[in-house]
Amino acid sequence: MKRILAILGAVLSLAAAADPSERLSDPVLEARARAVFSEVRCLVCQNESIDDSTADLAADLRKLVREEIKAGRTDAQVKAYLVSRYGEFVLLQPTLSLANAALWGVPIGVIVLGFALFLLTLRKRAVEIDLTAEEAERIAQLSKDQAQ
Repeated sequence: MKRILAILGAVLSLAAAADPSERLSDPVLEARARAVFSEVRCLVCQNESIDDSTADLAADLRKLVREEIKAGRTDAQVKAYLVSRYGEFVLLQPTLSLANAALWGVPIGVIVLGFALFLLTLRKRAVEIDLTAEEAERIAQLSKDQAQ
């Protein structure tokens, strides 16, 4: 019985999340709008799409996307409009650009450079020191004493 109530509650909450008055009358356009919703980030929640968010700004963005699609814009044009208005952060999967490549590449480059400097430092320390015969004999004696 608890399982049935949980399922019923989940279905009712999903039904309440999408206001029927906001939906487009054409099911094809509504399906396109829903596809765009899943690719656009809620700027309030930041880790959810506007399709999953209940924030007021997400509702406004859903309305805006529906208006743009109803006006005949393509999905790419709608996303480009949102990016021009809110920045590339609004997309859940940002496009590959030089700025994004630098954002990911610079930290990796710093790690590689740090590792290279670490190896160079170790290499400089590993330089053999010329020992005199007395020093070599003393090290050998100390090694024998420690082994016993």
